[in-house]
Parts: sequence; C-alpha cells; structure tokens
Amino acid sequence: MCGITGWVSYGADLTEQQATIDAMTATMALRGPDASGTWVEPHAALGHRRLAVIDLDGGVQPMEFATPNGPVVLVYSGEAYNFIELRRELQARGHRFRTSSDTEVVLHGYLEWGESVAEHLNGMYAFAVWDARDQKLVLIRDRLGVKPLYYYPTADGVLFGSEPKAILANPLARKAVDFNGMRTAVLAVGGQAIWKGMCEVEPGTVVTVKSTGIRTRTYWKLRTAPHTDDQKSTVERIRELLDDTVNRQLISDVPQCVLLSGGLDSSAIASLASRKLSAKGDRVRTFSVDFVDHVDRFRPDAFRTTPDAPFVKDMVNMIGPVHQQVVLSAENLSDPAVRRAVITARDSPSGLGESDISMYLLFQAIRGESTVALSGEAADESFGGYQWFHNNIRELPIFPWMAALLSAQGGNPALMPFTAEALAAMKLEIYLGDEYRTAVAAVDHLDSASRIERQMRVMFHMHLTRFLRMLLDRKDRLSMAAGLEVRVPFCDHRLVEYVYNTPWKLKAFDGREKSLLRHAVKDLLPPSVLNRKKSGYPTMMHDNRFSSALLLEAKEVLADAHNPLFTLFNRKWVQSVVEADSSKITHGEKLLLDKMIDMYYWIDIYSPEFAMS
Repeated sequence: MCGITGWVSYGADLTEQQATIDAMTATMALRGPDASGTWVEPHAALGHRRLAVIDLDGGVQPMEFATPNGPVVLVYSGEAYNFIELRRELQARGHRFRTSSDTEVVLHGYLEWGESVAEHLNGMYAFAVWDARDQKLVLIRDRLGVKPLYYYPTADGVLFGSEPKAILANPLARKAVDFNGMRTAVLAVGGQAIWKGMCEVEPGTVVTVKSTGIRTRTYWKLRTAPHTDDQKSTVERIRELLDDTVNRQLISDVPQCVLLSGGLDSSAIASLASRKLSAKGDRVRTFSVDFVDHVDRFRPDAFRTTPDAPFVKDMVNMIGPVHQQVVLSAENLSDPAVRRAVITARDSPSGLGESDISMYLLFQAIRGESTVALSGEAADESFGGYQWFHNNIRELPIFPWMAALLSAQGGNPALMPFTAEALAAMKLEIYLGDEYRTAVAAVDHLDSASRIERQMRVMFHMHLTRFLRMLLDRKDRLSMAAGLEVRVPFCDHRLVEYVYNTPWKLKAFDGREKSLLRHAVKDLLPPSVLNRKKSGYPTMMHDNRFSSALLLEAKEVLADAHNPLFTLFNRKWVQSVVEADSSKITHGEKLLLDKMIDMYYWIDIYSPEFAMS
C-alpha cells in the first residue's frame, strides 16, 4: 500500500520543478513510510511513497519500462490479488519479469492490454501510468473505490494524488472551498472532493489526460442480471467466493491480522483466515477495540445494540487466535494532537469525530504488531445489514442513512446548527433531494421485477455506490495515516456482483438481516455471534467522561470568536448547548458539537479560502 502523486504539464519543463514534486510526494510519508521515489521528465513528474507489503526488495517505484518510443512509467497504490495468475498469463505472452511484485505485473499488464488492464485485475488499487509513447497520463481506480485517487485540471495539464493534500502542495492548486464543497463536507453523501476545482477519479473509471484534454471512461459498474440459483446453491456460491477471496488476501510478505468486532462480518473473516493459516501451521492474529469500563457503562442507541467485548471473547474462545484488545480512555480520545492528526489524515471536516479518533488509535496500536489487516467492511451494504433495510425508512425519498442520522441528531437539514446565511446558500434539502433522485435514476431493473424488488435494488445500489464509498475512504485515510494496509474481502467485485443480483426474497429468506451471509458461514461461528443483531462501530459518546472533555473543547472553540468557523456554525446555538445543564444535552447535540470541533481543526490546519460566491 502506498501513496502516489504527479504533475503533467504540456507547456512547461518539469525537470525544473523537482522541489515541487518532492513536496507533493512528502505529504504522503505516512501512507508510505518505507521508501520514497520520484521520476521526472520535461512534461511529466511522478512521485511515490511506499509501504512495502509484497516483494520488499523488488517493488521499488516509480517503476519504468523502456520502449523504443519512450518509457512507460507506473506509480501504483494497492494490491492485485490475482497477480500470480496474471504473471503466468503474461509470461505465456512473452513478458519477462525482474521482480516478484504485483506492481511489475500491473505495469506489464498495461504494456499488454493498455487501459483495459483494469478489467483483468482483482483487487484494490489506484495507479497512474505515464506513457511517453503517446505523451499521455492514464489514471485508474478500482471498481468499488477502496483506494482513493484525485485530480486537478490545470491550464496545460493536470495534478493528481492519492489524497488532496498532495495536490494542494502544488502552488497551482487553490485551497478554496465553495458551497458545493461545504455541502459535501456537511452531508457526506458520496466520495466527492470538497476542494473547488478538484475531481475524484470515480470507482471503476479510467481518466486519460492528453495535450488535447481529459477523457473519462467507465470500465465497471453494477449491472442488473437475472439470478437463477436456488437458495442452497446461492449460499454455497457465497461461501466459495468468501473462501477464495480471503485466501487471496492473506498473501503478504509482512505480518498480518484481522480486525475483530464480534459481529457477523469480521468474525466470519477471522474464522476463515484462522482455518487458512492453521492449515499452514500458523495462528491468526486478531485485534479489537474497547473503552475503559465500556461494558458497565454501555447504553444501547439507534445504531449500537450490544457492546462488542462479550462476543469478541466468544470468538477468541472458538478460534484461538493471538488476540489483543486495544483499550482506550476518554483522555486518549480528547487529546487535541490526536484529533489534529485525524483531520489531517482525512483532508476534510466530513468525518465522524470521536469514532474516527478511536479508529485511528486502534490502527496505530495494530501497526506496532502488523502491517496488513483484513476487515469486514462492505458486508452490510451487500447483504442488507442495516436496520433501515428492514423498516419504513426505506420508503422515504431520502438517503436512508441520512434519514437515520438526522433522526439521531434531532431534526432535518434545515434545523442543523448553521447560520441562516450558510443554510440559505447551501440549500441542503434541495441538494439532498437532487442527489437522491440522481442515485435512483442510475439503477437498472429487470422487466419482471416487483415493486419491492425494485425498491430494494435501489437501496442496495445507493449503498454500494455512495454510502460504502464514505466508509472505505474513512478506513483508508485513517489506516494509511498509521502506515497500516487494510484489506476488505467483502469488496471482491465477484462477490459484490453476485450478491447484488440476488433477489431480496433470498437476501432476507429467514426474516433476518444478512440471511445469506449468516447461513454461508454458520459453521464458522459460535451461536452468540451467529445470532447477534447488527451493532455499529463502538462509541464513547454516551460516557460522561468523554462528554465533559467534549464540552470543554467546545467552550475553547467559542472563545475564538472571530474564527471563520462562525460564518458557518451558529455561534448562539453552540453557546446555548455548552452553557446548558450537561446532563440535559442530547446525544444528537453532542454529535453536532463533535462535528463542529472537527471543522474548527480543519480550518486551522488548511486555512481554506471560502469561495462562497
């Protein structure tokens, strides 16, 4: 796993800009703590920071292949899990390899298939190829958007990077945010860049840059197809795919582990990994996160039904991993230096506050023992794990996760604690409605589909193409800021495609959430975990110790009366909350204060220009 960046200019000599490409590359040192490299010619400059995972000595980048008509140079972030099979295929076609890295396989794949190389890959990746033969830059991102990639058109070319901070390190990039960007930051309905003029390479997309302009091509999207397997065959096929993808994602030349929450998804991955490793005489290593006195202080809410610890214990007793529980305190979560590091990692105030902080601290602890971790992310979006798949929220003309979040925060977008001027300019409700209708219109249906099947296909499509992108971006940014590579087996596109086209009546055939997954892995889990209801990522927001620290920090923010934050947030609302009886502050108000503090730090770190005209 790595960080990539670059600059293409058809009107300048970039050999004179070594210091700038070095600065762009240096912004991603945390993504790639093991090595740094750049490659520069007159019209193209590429930068790479490396986290060495496969072929520690041979996978050095930028990686160049000389041709009679000019070099082809690759900077690559991610993993191609089918690189062993692809190497054999390419060798049969006459290609010769100097290393055992998947990076070289991707480079030779491009030499063989050009931009269509993406269609041959199974994995998570974001990479750039400078093809001097045609003087073009090719940017390619994986199908589900596991790895991030952004670009910024300039007057005579383009800047690009794994993260906005790499692009913003170039003087040509303007650190400006307009109302469209602020809407994106506030509502986080997709994975869009918040910076004015900056674009995100969409998942499953190729962006080609030439002197004549920029062209985009979608090479993969969710497609609707009939599902002909019966219930038994469907369950068996899902298990086959899970077995295969976990086996592929355990390939590593560095220590690896599994994130274990005691939920169905992560426990299934942990159990499968344990079986694979046990067959080789190894034990799986697992990590979980908890808070001081959390079980005793736990209170269920709309998103969390039970504490994780008892279920993690049951899994540990069953599969016998080398397990480590990372226990965090209110002091850990309220450390200003940690929040600053988290906001810097995300480049945006659109995070999840305290939950982001605890995830970052978890990843830092894991990095002391492992370089690669497997996660259960994306199972809920594919199999229907969230409660709103099964209640009347799915009937509302709004993104269901937004409906649930707004309910938890105590209102609708118009009641959120922003200034009247900001609310009038952002037009949050109109924006949400437009985004929702766009999402619905993107879905194809079978002619024979019933009303409920059409409704549920829309639900799954918008979760996989929008909500999941937000979660994947979060996990990538926070893990890479700790120098940890997180792999997501449930994002294997073969599994996603298969389950997406499974009818709703099969997805919920036993009347419960994630019926297909539950039955596919029932032999791997103890009854307590197998029958556990969905419970979200744990939080300390209900703990008075963290709440007190949060209110104290909010008061410090209020003291900075002339901060640009208060052109957005309603200062009187903030003041009324922090001066109220602390025992009467609602959970929703705490969430909003947490978001406000995130934005305060973001403004301090990035000094954005608010281009609100």
